[in-house]
Amino acid sequence: MTRTGPRSTPRSALSRRTVLLAAVGAAAATVAGPVAAADPGRRMPPAADAFRSVRSYPAVPPPVRLRIPAVSVDTPLQRLGRAPDGTVEVPTNFAVAGWFADGPRPGQAGPAVLLGHVDSASGPGVFLRVPELAPGADVRVDRADGSSIDFRVTAVQRVPKASFPTERVYGPTLEPSLRLVACAGSFDRARRSYRDNVIVYAEPTG
Repeated sequence: MTRTGPRSTPRSALSRRTVLLAAVGAAAATVAGPVAAADPGRRMPPAADAFRSVRSYPAVPPPVRLRIPAVSVDTPLQRLGRAPDGTVEVPTNFAVAGWFADGPRPGQAGPAVLLGHVDSASGPGVFLRVPELAPGADVRVDRADGSSIDFRVTAVQRVPKASFPTERVYGPTLEPSLRLVACAGSFDRARRSYRDNVIVYAEPTG
């Protein structure tokens, strides 16, 4: 009569299988590392949480003054944040430009953004002639520690406010850069605002 049950496994095959399983278990323990057994409920922190870079970067002082000889700009800089609606604040004094303090400082990696008015109900504003700037013009920013950084205009762009290129103006860059933003175009009396913006792009000269 033919047997239909499972066949018995030879002793030599069992020995080889036991050795193989033991080797695999040892390798897994080596990869995973030691496991703390004192407190089974304690979660071990990821290795990345304990990493601390030893590299440091020089601090960049905040900007305090803007100078653009080609268009007769020489102004202190007001610190700007965000308005209640989330937009960037504009300077409260039409004769003074402002620096968006939630972004990079001039000289840090990324775009430092300076804003100013072209005029007011009482007369010209600090950025009245900024729309006249052309590539090649020099811009200097003085900083709180007495140092300065020089930029050179590389491009000037005029856009409708409804199509403002937010990513190009405020988006991160690997190198330091500067943006000057002013109003331009015709005046919308119903909204009490100019319809366009002029954006000046500048890069460090050093």
